[in-house]
Amino acid sequence: MKNSKSESYAAAGVDITAGYRAVELMKAHIARTMTSGVCSDIGGFGGLFALDLTGMTHPVLVSGTDGVGTKLKIAFLMDKHDTVGIDCVAMCVNDIICCGARPLFFLDYIACGKNRPEKIASIVAGVAEGCVQAGCALIGGETAEMPGFYPEEEYDLAGFSTGVVDRAKILDNTSIRAGDAMIALPSSGVHSNGFSLVRRVFDVEHTDLGRPEPELGGRSLGETLLTPTKIYVKAMQSLYSAVHVKGVSHITGGGFFENIPRSLPAGLSAHIRRRDVRTLPIFSLLQTAGNIPERDMYNTFNMGVGMSVVVAPEDADRAVSVLRAAGEEAYLLGEVVASDEGVILD
Repeated sequence: MKNSKSESYAAAGVDITAGYRAVELMKAHIARTMTSGVCSDIGGFGGLFALDLTGMTHPVLVSGTDGVGTKLKIAFLMDKHDTVGIDCVAMCVNDIICCGARPLFFLDYIACGKNRPEKIASIVAGVAEGCVQAGCALIGGETAEMPGFYPEEEYDLAGFSTGVVDRAKILDNTSIRAGDAMIALPSSGVHSNGFSLVRRVFDVEHTDLGRPEPELGGRSLGETLLTPTKIYVKAMQSLYSAVHVKGVSHITGGGFFENIPRSLPAGLSAHIRRRDVRTLPIFSLLQTAGNIPERDMYNTFNMGVGMSVVVAPEDADRAVSVLRAAGEEAYLLGEVVASDEGVILD
């Protein structure tokens, strides 16, 4: 591409040579994610991946796509761009594993006002780290420089992931019964949802995001809010291998009241006691600062629970033990009851 350049395009605000420079800078990060199925190198028109279907009778592909949302505004204000890529991967792969699938590969899309190669490479470094945590390969992506559409220092970030599961192992919630146990996998923080409300409550454009906050254990508000979304892939793969899992919910936008019922069949609800929810300090600070009703908190944020898992009551102790061995401080969250309310929080 040594002869590829356009002064006319550059005069319009798009520097294609900056794109080439960004690709060179991100190559080392992408190399960290390579798995045995990858059949192509960066720079092609499509990412190639060979499926290993060993042990599968009827393989089914599972796909998910998502972005980071207005959490990116915090990254802009903090001028820190190497973690939001983890969020992007997490939002996709954490959805895929709710079906019982194993993520295989990931692609990202970055749209920016000005292609600054070092910044783009920093974003992709986060994406690559997320892929490493999820055990999937970063096999492609796109960086679109869009002057006049985005401010020069801003960008948007979205991703797409595909996984695979044997049809017989797809989670379909049909075996869930009243009396089943619900287990919580703790979140790392706000994750990547509710940031329009977060930004309004804390008035982030006019707040010192770098100041240590006693309520947050001395961490700054900006650091706390930018804590990457936790990726649960490897812990859940361990659980799927050890225990019969009946249902899984990724607690994202809509909180408890929207997401937990998605893993339950009609006529059954989750009974959860507030005292059993291990709420993180950031949520208490949010509720107090914004004077937010408690129900709205549970209907907007994850409140410290990134995923909920349903297992038979006799499997609960084993499930918690397996998850803890995989690095998750899992605990009993509640139980399934006969009800049409979806979530009963008392």
